[in-house]
Amino acid sequence: MAGALEEGKMVTIPVPCVYCHSLCVIKAGKQPNGTQRYRCKNLTCERTIFLLTYDDKGRQPEVKKQIIEMALNGSGIRDTARVLGVSPGTVINELKKRKQKSTGLTRRR
Repeated sequence: MAGALEEGKMVTIPVPCVYCHSLCVIKAGKQPNGTQRYRCKNLTCERTIFLLTYDDKGRQPEVKKQIIEMALNGSGIRDTARVLGVSPGTVINELKKRKQKSTGLTRRR
């Protein structure tokens, strides 16, 4: 059989971190539904444990970024939820998380 792997040989596929794109990633167990969990060993990464594929749309990093961008462009919570296909509670929770992270950076009068 041409092109087949020889018996006993293994292939290693590097998994980049979804957040910092570092290749210092190790396996970190499995979710209850059987999905593989990964841990980023980069000390400067904002998240340590992540999944490659999320079943819940509201947990995808791209959707979280879109929530913030739409809020900065003046879209309402219900409008954002409808466009992205997530619940309004997800939008509110993500905006609250971002507010907590940025409060140390803003000046208070």
